Amino acid sequence: MMLQCRGQLLDLSTPKVMGIVNLTPDSFYDGGKLQHPDQVVAQVQQMLAEGATFIDVGGYSSRPNASPVTEEEECQRVLPIIENLVHHFPDILISIDTFRSSVAEAAVQAGACMINDISAGMLDDQMLPTVARLQVPYIMMHMRGTPQTMTTLTDYQDIVKEIQYYFSERIAVARALGINDVIIDPGFGFAKTLEQNYTVLQRLELFQFHKVPVLVGVSRKSMIYNVLKTTPQEALNGTTVLNTIALQKGAQLLRVHDVKEAVECVQLLQQFQ
Repeated sequence: MMLQCRGQLLDLSTPKVMGIVNLTPDSFYDGGKLQHPDQVVAQVQQMLAEGATFIDVGGYSSRPNASPVTEEEECQRVLPIIENLVHHFPDILISIDTFRSSVAEAAVQAGACMINDISAGMLDDQMLPTVARLQVPYIMMHMRGTPQTMTTLTDYQDIVKEIQYYFSERIAVARALGINDVIIDPGFGFAKTLEQNYTVLQRLELFQFHKVPVLVGVSRKSMIYNVLKTTPQEALNGTTVLNTIALQKGAQLLRVHDVKEAVECVQLLQQFQ
């Protein structure tokens, strides 16, 4: 499976790792950690050295009940950082984590080359047309409602079947608009109970049906630390376990806070090919 990104043709037969750069003060794990542009550059330099293919930059916390942020503030958080990263690392592949088309477009103009949308275009009806116009890869995630309401929207008859239908419909819309490179993300932790998250992971191989790359983002999430009765800070080992399972079930992209450990998962599992 191939992905066209910034003039490169990336072969996803070997899964790739996406490093998370949170520019928000209230993210569940590392909110407020990066206070200065130099800190961001240092973190990204380490992630790239450890084997990250993509860097995912976000300025709007999507954790449950996160405080809303204006488009202006979101842009102020992410655009200077993207420009600075492109300056320091000219070949970097940056993904912008936003559900707003205006932020996405500004970020691509600043140097991002991929859009990561938690709402699959459901929260901004201009997102898919914008992606089609920009012709960049598009990650569409499954979610119900908004970060402020999603925890109340977990009533499913058959969660995997309903997510499959959701992606079939959203991919069809994207294709009709001329979006070529689509990646799907089942949205672990978004409008899903702990048990539902594990049901989706257990049946993750079914998402290969769509014949597009599958991204998994479970890094340090509550589905890990609530089971282990620990904290996000203590959830790295659990993250590695679930990343390994996700790769075995066909994930082509891992979105993580800890790049080195995720890359090692990929490298070790490649020995079984």
